[in-house]
Amino acid sequence: MTAGGTGRLPGRRPLRVAVLGGSLIGLTTALVFRDLGCDVDVYERSRSPLEGRGVGIVLHPATARYLLENRLLDLAAVSTSATYHRYLADDGSVLTEDARRHHFTGYNTLYGTLLRAFGRDRYHLDSEATGIAQTADEVRVTFADGRTVDCDLLVGADGVSSFTRRAVLPDVRQRYGGYVAWRGVVDERELSPATFAALDDSLTYYVRPGTHALTYPIPNYDGAVEPGRRLMNLVWYRNVPEGAPLDDLLTDRSGRRRDVSLPPGAVRDEHLAEFRATAREQLPPPLAEVAARSQAPFLQVMVDVDVPRMAFGRVALVGDAAFAVRPHAAAATAKGAEDVWALAAALVRSGGDVPEALRLWEPAQLDLGRALLARTRHLGEGAQFRSDWVPGDPSLTFGLRVPGDSADMPVQ
Repeated sequence: MTAGGTGRLPGRRPLRVAVLGGSLIGLTTALVFRDLGCDVDVYERSRSPLEGRGVGIVLHPATARYLLENRLLDLAAVSTSATYHRYLADDGSVLTEDARRHHFTGYNTLYGTLLRAFGRDRYHLDSEATGIAQTADEVRVTFADGRTVDCDLLVGADGVSSFTRRAVLPDVRQRYGGYVAWRGVVDERELSPATFAALDDSLTYYVRPGTHALTYPIPNYDGAVEPGRRLMNLVWYRNVPEGAPLDDLLTDRSGRRRDVSLPPGAVRDEHLAEFRATAREQLPPPLAEVAARSQAPFLQVMVDVDVPRMAFGRVALVGDAAFAVRPHAAAATAKGAEDVWALAAALVRSGGDVPEALRLWEPAQLDLGRALLARTRHLGEGAQFRSDWVPGDPSLTFGLRVPGDSADMPVQ
């Protein structure tokens, strides 16, 4: 099967495609372009396969498109769902409840499936890019160990701290949003019956001035998706001033100051104690219990990245390597996948002419990235600083192009 029925590229020699970044969007790029007949290699800077332990993914049609079209995964067997959007009051009672179904899975499920489909032979770990140079005919990538690779198309899918972006847009900087997301998971079997009942079958929100939190069920580490055996995923957004307070929070147990995240096990004890104490004081009882029982909470810094361009001759930026957006629309992975599918379609339209394909592809993807960035920034600042969220407002619903376009996604 070819990429979404778009066909294969003409020419006697397959296009050589190098992908920097081996996470979800990098692997999606590799699979879609391999199906077009391209000669694809993926280069990942990590020395070991990636792991997003405890990270939930809201499923969107674009996120799962390759898996569904190629029948690689029965998403119904590896995804959870929630029938309702529910907002809680301070005491844990229900403020509003609306029927809006969403489906969720885990990072490890998607990553593992995509990696198995692509294979390990051309998935190169421990490959940190240090240089990019291009001519009219090809791109040369240099790696930290001295290797060089030549390609016809370089796709930067290397995330929020993208080396590709720094190489082609050295003046673009991350913009701190003023708050961080604390994340944690708990096996539902460890929750009290009252908390399980309060959170089951729901995307549950709590909003108060200066903060908001949400929970939803995701598959357990062993793949279990049955109610009562899943993981309950918590995301709690908290304001942290830039400067010394943020620097201290992001300094891990070894004394290293991290950039955009602290992984599980890296948060210092004093910050974990403060996290749990403040949860008891500020969150409704069901959410406070999830926070208290989370074994290894971790955190992500809310940043925006806004780029003026995504196409540079034979170099393309996709996903978070282009526009890094806040998670409030749960659409960052979907946006990256849309970038990839659109680039593949443009390459087919151009007959394999890479610079022409990038020229055709860029305008619509810039529009999509800017619109999503503006919406997620507006949502985050509304919750954390303006305090103007209205429980039950449908404009707060997850979605890529419009709120709600990820709801009721078929997973058969």
